[in-house]
Amino acid sequence: MSADFPLFLAPMAGVTNTVFRRLCKAKGADVLTTEFVSAEGILHRNARTRYYLDFHEEERPLGVQLFGGNPERLALAAGAVVDWVRPDFLDLNFGCPVNKVVCKNGGSALLKDPPLLARVAGEVVKAAGSVPVTAKIRIGWSEASINATETSRCLEESGVQRIAVHGRTKEQGYSGRADWDVIAEVAAAVKIPVIGNGDLSSAEEVLRRRRESGVAGVMIGRTAMSYPWIFSEVRAALSSGEMPPPPTLEERWKLICGHCREEVAWRGDELMAMRSMRSRLMAYTRGLPSGARLREKLSQVGSVAELELIAEQHLGEVTSGGREAFDARCAASEE
Repeated sequence: MSADFPLFLAPMAGVTNTVFRRLCKAKGADVLTTEFVSAEGILHRNARTRYYLDFHEEERPLGVQLFGGNPERLALAAGAVVDWVRPDFLDLNFGCPVNKVVCKNGGSALLKDPPLLARVAGEVVKAAGSVPVTAKIRIGWSEASINATETSRCLEESGVQRIAVHGRTKEQGYSGRADWDVIAEVAAAVKIPVIGNGDLSSAEEVLRRRRESGVAGVMIGRTAMSYPWIFSEVRAALSSGEMPPPPTLEERWKLICGHCREEVAWRGDELMAMRSMRSRLMAYTRGLPSGARLREKLSQVGSVAELELIAEQHLGEVTSGGREAFDARCAASEE
């Protein structure tokens, strides 16, 4: 891991399983975290939770993200998951805006109650023992109640060792723009590392946010879903200031097909794996020539062989000149 400015893959439900995490690690992500898992799922050790917690040793440093609103149950879950899978850290989800999580007093619901949030964090820190506890928050519940600085100070006092801040409120969801001014305020208000998250779509944007906000690292989510090369591009920009050439159309298809093959191998059921990959394939088509027609085909794909045929046909349809134009557009977009 790059100690000076680590790159985090944001935990995303239904996206960041072990296959995708390893793919992003290979592209330059430094720190990985599981999809969020409920305290109750861990305490019952059900099959779905085992699926969420599956990881390879090569993924370390890896954290398990927990959510819930009951301090005692979360503390029990923290101790149980430390014994069960030995993560490198535990991460508390205080940022998820999804109603089915919020209605159970999980995720960003706790942003409305900083004392309870601090109690949850403190109990988990005690239960985790020597395993570090981190947290992810949003800047507040709504525009009228932005309290990220207060929340972060509560977490720091509770023993949390690092905070990731998504620059949107719960009410924003994923709309509008991330407020990096608030993220900068948090970074200046606490002594523990603050990781910035939100609207990081290019290496240039990451460098600008690092310079202007004073964050200790960045967390990248939605951009990585469609363009995992973002990590290698940011790493190159940080280390040398020079950008690697963007992936060609052939390289993009190689990664897409490889991702699907790994997913099939992991799940052991090709049709189920390919169905689960359809939404991921939609993301990968962003920026590709004839994207709308591709999405129509990929929405029905049921096997790796079928995907490879679609890839072959797509590459064949794009003339040599078209590929050159596509590659030139990609290069221009990185300038």
